Amino acid sequence: MKIETNAFDYVCEFDGAGGGKVISRPDAAASGALTWVDIGKDDEAAKKWVRGDIGIDKHVIASLCAGETRPRSSNIGDGIIVVLRGVNMNPGADADDMVAVRIWISPTMIITSHRRRVLSIIDIREALASGTGPKTAGEFLIMLIDRLSTRIGTVVAKIEDALEEVEENLAVEKLQDLRGKLAEYRRQVASLRRFLGPQRDALDRICRQPAPLISDAEYLRLREQADHFTRYHEDLELAREQAMVTQEELMNRVVEEQNSRMYLLSVIASIFLPLTFVTGLLGMNVGGLPGLDDKSAFAISVITMGVLGVLLVAFFKWRKWI
Repeated sequence: MKIETNAFDYVCEFDGAGGGKVISRPDAAASGALTWVDIGKDDEAAKKWVRGDIGIDKHVIASLCAGETRPRSSNIGDGIIVVLRGVNMNPGADADDMVAVRIWISPTMIITSHRRRVLSIIDIREALASGTGPKTAGEFLIMLIDRLSTRIGTVVAKIEDALEEVEENLAVEKLQDLRGKLAEYRRQVASLRRFLGPQRDALDRICRQPAPLISDAEYLRLREQADHFTRYHEDLELAREQAMVTQEELMNRVVEEQNSRMYLLSVIASIFLPLTFVTGLLGMNVGGLPGLDDKSAFAISVITMGVLGVLLVAFFKWRKWI
């Protein structure tokens, strides 16, 4: 089968010492050498190569060419198919809009597939160029998971710090601003939790189902990475609970302010209710009203209502209603 060189984003032949040689096509690698093929774009030529006669199980092909998929892992034959998620660090993107990375690892070939740029993949490329990259397929998987984990941990820590800041500013910042921030952080927590739980389970499954291409020492490091994702998931659970508590406090503050305003309006209405009664009584257009022919009657009425208002305010203060 003819292979188009531009079908691949990156092809590297590992030297087994932490370095690698970039080659044009997978079939140009030395016989038996571990080769990494990175397909970083939704390219039909690359999909055609994956679906070709390269000795990959049809389930692996389906996973590598799939669109949106949840984190999972499975041993298939002598290899491992792993689907992971990482935070989106691309310019202008939301970190919680997680990018999918599909990985097929066999004794002689590693295939990674992703639709959007993944900085963790770029990190491994740079490490191979500098001679500090993975030496084996197991080390490649561990390094990729470690880079994904580090960036996820950074985002989780930022969310925790932001929620603490919202909680500290609850008494001084505008409620409208706080409600918008809190809603955004809750959305981020929900988006991250959606994938971190399955991702933790996928790594646990790898550790429970040993594959020959991963050594015992590498499995120990994988368990450590699985523990990191467990901790991140627990941190997000705590952040969600903290956001819910802050939301309740925010709503209580809104209710208290509404009650305070309604109470003030009720006090003002109570003060003016007797005064309104007096003005309504004196304002009736009927004969016999006192003071109709007295020029000082208006002043007397105003002074009487003023004194009555002062007495009502003094009464409310005495009763500690205001």
